[in-house]
This record gives sequence, C-alpha cells and structure tokens, in this order.
Amino acid sequence: MTASVLTRGDVPVLIGGQWLAQDGGAFTDVHNPSTGETIALTPICGAGIVDQAVEAAKRAFVSWSNTPAPARADVMFKYRSLLSAHFDELAKLVTRENGKTLDEARGDVKRGMEVVELSCGIAHLLKGEIVPQIAQEIDGLTTREPIGVCAGITPFNFPAMVPMWMYPLAIACGNTFILKPSEKVPLTALRLAELFLEAGLPEGVLNVVHGGREVVDAICTHPDIAAVSFVGSSGVAQHVYTLGCQHGKRVQAAGGAKNVLVVMADADPDPTLRAIMGSAYGCAGQRCMAGSLLVGVGEAADGLQRRVVEAIDALKVGNTSDDPSAQMGPVIDEAARDRVRKYIDTGLGEGATLARDGRALTNQRGFFVGPTLLDNANPDMKIAREEIFGPVLTMLRPKSLEEAIEWANRSGYGNGATIFTSSGRCARDFARGVQCGMIGVNIGVPAPMAVFSFSGWNRSFYGDLHVQGTEGVMFYTRQKLVLSRWDKGYQRQFGW
Repeated sequence: MTASVLTRGDVPVLIGGQWLAQDGGAFTDVHNPSTGETIALTPICGAGIVDQAVEAAKRAFVSWSNTPAPARADVMFKYRSLLSAHFDELAKLVTRENGKTLDEARGDVKRGMEVVELSCGIAHLLKGEIVPQIAQEIDGLTTREPIGVCAGITPFNFPAMVPMWMYPLAIACGNTFILKPSEKVPLTALRLAELFLEAGLPEGVLNVVHGGREVVDAICTHPDIAAVSFVGSSGVAQHVYTLGCQHGKRVQAAGGAKNVLVVMADADPDPTLRAIMGSAYGCAGQRCMAGSLLVGVGEAADGLQRRVVEAIDALKVGNTSDDPSAQMGPVIDEAARDRVRKYIDTGLGEGATLARDGRALTNQRGFFVGPTLLDNANPDMKIAREEIFGPVLTMLRPKSLEEAIEWANRSGYGNGATIFTSSGRCARDFARGVQCGMIGVNIGVPAPMAVFSFSGWNRSFYGDLHVQGTEGVMFYTRQKLVLSRWDKGYQRQFGW
C-alpha cells in the first residue's frame, strides 16, 4: 500500500480535513476474514463525534454549495483519475478486510467508480426546466439546489462500491457529507476519502466517523443533517427510515433480499450454470443481489440440480489474500459463519435435503462456509423466506412458471429476480408478474449500472428515491420554481 494515513496503525476519523485518532474508548476488531487475524481496531465513537462532523460539514457547505457545478465536476474528474491510478491498491485493500476474491474486489471498486463518472457530468444532471409564457407575460423555470449536510451509513459487504453510491453524487450536487462505514471494513473508506482530499476536495466537505448504534441514531436525529442514505439489513433499514423521518429528514434505506433464479426447461445450460454460480456464490453470497432461491420449473429441476452440484464440487474455496486461484472466499467474521451454519441446520430440520453441505469445510483458518445447496424446499420454510446472506442456495421445484412466480412473491422482499429461458413469452410473463424492482432475463445479477437507479421494492427498500441515477440526483437536491413577470406595465412604471 502506498503511504497514507492507514500506515499509522490506527483507524482515525476525518473531521474538517483533519485525521484524528480516537484514544481511550471502546474498539472493535477489523479482521482479515481469510485468516481470522486482527489487522486494525475501529474506534466505537459516541454521538459527540457526529456533532463535530456536522459542525465541520456546515461550515464547508457555505462555500461548497456556491461553487459552480463545472468546478465541482473538475474535482470529480481529478478524483476519478486518482481512483484509476490506485485501482489495484484499493482492490487489494477490499480483499484484505472483506475477504472477496481479487476479481470480486476489482468489481467492487469499478462499480463504485461508475458513480464518480456519473458525478463528473453533474452540470448536465442539474439542469432545470423552463416554460416561457406559461401564463400571460409570465415565464416559469425550475432549478435543482443542494439540501445541506447529508450522511451515509454503509455495510461491510461492499467497502468501496456502496460508499461511492452515496457521497460522490451528494457532493457533486453541492452538499457536504458525513460517511459512517461499517466498523468491520473501515480501511477502504478511509483510503477513498484520502484520495478525494488529494483530488482537491475542500476541508469539511467529506467527513468520516466510526461507531455503532449510538452513532447511527445520532445521525438519524441530528437537527442539522438533511438527508440520510443507508444500505444494510431490512430490520436496520426500517429503523433508520422510521427514526430519520420522525426527525424531518429525507431517507433512502436499502435493505435485504431473497432473490430468485428461475430456470425453465428451455434455458441454455452452460451460460445459465455460470450465471447461477456467480450469483449464488460470488462474494460468498454476501450481496443484496445474490441469488438465494434456485427455482427449477417442472422437468428442468433434476438436470439443473445435478449440474449445480458438479459445479460446486469444482469450485475452489480458499484464502483470497494469498491464493489468486481461489474462486470463493470467506464470510466476514465468526458470527456470520455461525449464523450461516445455523440456517443450514434449520433447513434440515424443516425437511429440506442437503445436496452439498458447506459446514464440512473445516480445514481453513479463517471464517469459511463452503458452497451449500439445500434441495426439496418449499416456499413456507424459513430458509426460503429469510435472508441468509451467505453461500447457501435453496432449491424449489414448482410445476409451472405461474407457480414459480407465486412462490417468488411470497417473501415480501423486492430486490432482484432472474429467469433463464429461450422463450420471450415466459420472459415477459415473468417480468410483469414478479413483484420486485430489478429483473434479469438470462442475467444472474441484474444490478444496474450507475446511470440507472438501484430500485428495490417492498421490504428491500424504505423511502421514495433510490441510490444512483436520476433518482440519486433528485434525492440530494430540491427543486426551486421561479415565476417571473416583466410586462409592459412594469416598463412604464419604472420609466423603461
């Protein structure tokens, strides 16, 4: 790693452009999940750190909000260049503290950079509308203006991408920002912030704090924070949304999911299998867009199960820090490993059968669960309804596409659903019938590029405006309408 604030051996906060160590309080371990070793300690700060960050952000907002949009874009272009120059460093840092394979970590960084690239066009994205002569001698125009101090609370599973879903667009719109990354993966966020300062971002425009629920609640209730963005579990998403709205904030809170992969008998076998394996076991299943329910419709089921089992047997699980050939890494920590194993136990207790058992992987030093396939489940089982957030695929066997759609809609989540088929009719019926925000047709992970919004539905999202895309710009700005009248009567009155 190049010389940076991270070489000091602590995990500091960033307040008003200053890196400040937090001594004397509680800390939590940051692990390398592949080995289980502690690589850093994150301070668990209190509400006071939020007050400090807000004061710095308020001071910076005065000048930053009045900085011309092209000048803000110029900083974003410089930031994009630095991210590109440090791309490999950032990817290795993601792998070290999260456990992704290096290819997955590169994807994490790259998808975040797409939002920075979107933000480089902020002058275009902020254009308003005008209607001359909307009434007699009256012209109407709208502008979009920044809303103030914004905050983001991000999870462990995408240390680079999810923070960059939030702060680049918010800052490009003219706001200032407070980022609270997951205490489990703070190092990537700190390096991203450090590079942003190097790009010329003024002090106080981006601030970074650490902590647990006390800091989250302080963000949601602080009177000088205008908007809160959140990504995490559905339970916490609902809490952040409810608490933030009660205190007058606009909130976008993305939660969990139970995404389905529906396979018809006419699906192309090889690309379908590759997509299923990447969706279910990529990032060790720790994605809100991970395929979790494998739905083999009718006669497709037996052959599908056999092919997935063969692919699981060929999948190499290993230490992603040391072994570049590893195809799947660990889960984030010991608690996650134990939770996933417990879900497998639960599935067996409910009557599902084990086609492959990830609990048998015991020769690894880190926090590993092997790829698991639970077969012969039904949609009322706990393993079919709840988010497991690990490398566990639960297989259902409906008799028809209509039954598959009905089962898919039972979970109450609404992030993603994919169908694998050669039939345009089946694809259309599926896309119209499934109640979720992101649909894939022969695509394992239908996560949108940055120009589109990440549009979860139901229990997968609390709020009105989603992250990324046009909705992201709308979330971080508010509209002003100007009606003006300069008719001849005014000209005569003032002697013009």
